[in-house]
Amino acid sequence: MDQLVSTQWLSENLLLEDLVVLDCTVFLTMTDNGYESESGRPRFDEGHIPNAGFADLNEDLVDTSSPYRYALPEPQVFADAMARLGVSDDSRVVLYDDNGSMWAARVWWMLRWIGFDNAAILDGGMKAWRAEGRPLNSDAPTPTAGSLQANVRPRLIAHLDEVKAAIEDGATCLIDALPSASFTGKVNIYGRPGHIPTATNTSATSLITETGHYAPLEDLRGRFDADPKGRVIHYCGGGIAASSTAFIQTLLGFEDVAVYTTSLQEWANNPDAPMTIDS
Repeated sequence: MDQLVSTQWLSENLLLEDLVVLDCTVFLTMTDNGYESESGRPRFDEGHIPNAGFADLNEDLVDTSSPYRYALPEPQVFADAMARLGVSDDSRVVLYDDNGSMWAARVWWMLRWIGFDNAAILDGGMKAWRAEGRPLNSDAPTPTAGSLQANVRPRLIAHLDEVKAAIEDGATCLIDALPSASFTGKVNIYGRPGHIPTATNTSATSLITETGHYAPLEDLRGRFDADPKGRVIHYCGGGIAASSTAFIQTLLGFEDVAVYTTSLQEWANNPDAPMTIDS
C-alpha cells in the first residue's frame, strides 16, 4: 500500500481483513475569538465510507488537559486510542477527512511518530469519494480492539526550544504552513501577527487542487526551498496544516522532517519567542 492511495484503490480493497479505514474530519470556523473547532462526527454519522470508523481529534486522540488545542497525548495513550479503533501493529490504515486532508495528515504523522508506518492518506478524501458517486453508509459497527505498541521517534516532533535555536543555527529550515495573509502579518489569528523569523511560507491549502486531491508530487517538489537531507520543521497554528506539508515533504524524500505541534498557539503567546512581519 502506498502512503497516498486513490479512491479506486480503496474501493477495491475495502473488504481486506487487515484494513482499518478512519474518518478524521474536524471543521474550523473563524469567529471574533479565533478559530472554533467542530467535530466531524455528526457529518460522519450522516454518511461515511463503508466500514470506516471515526478518529476524534477533538477528544480521543489529543491531550484534553493541555492549554493547547490538539496537543499530543502520551505516545502509548495515543496508541491505545488507535487500538480501540481497531488498529494493530500488523494493520493497514487508510485515513481521510472532509476538509482538505490536513486532519488525516495529522493522524498519519502521529502514527509515524509512534513508529507505525503502514498508514496512508486517501487522496481527495471525502470530497473526491462523494464526487465520484461512491457508496456511503451510516452504520457504525463497534470495531474489534487491536493491539498497538508505541516505539517513539522523537525527532518527528519539534519543541519551542529547538525552534528558537533554529532561528540562529542557519542550518534548520522553518516552514510556515499557514496562508500567506497570516504569514505576512496582514491577518492576526494567534495573538501576535507575522511569522517566526527565518521561516518561509508554503501554505498547506496551496498543495490541494479544486478536486480535493494533492497536486502531483512532481509539481509540489519546487514548493519547498530546503535541503532534502537537512533538518526541516513545519509549523502553523496548532500543528494541523503543518502535518500536511510535512506529509508531502516526506513523500518527496526529505529525510529529517518534524512538526512543531503546538506551533503559534504556544509561540505567539510566549513574549520571549520572536515574530516578524513582512514589510
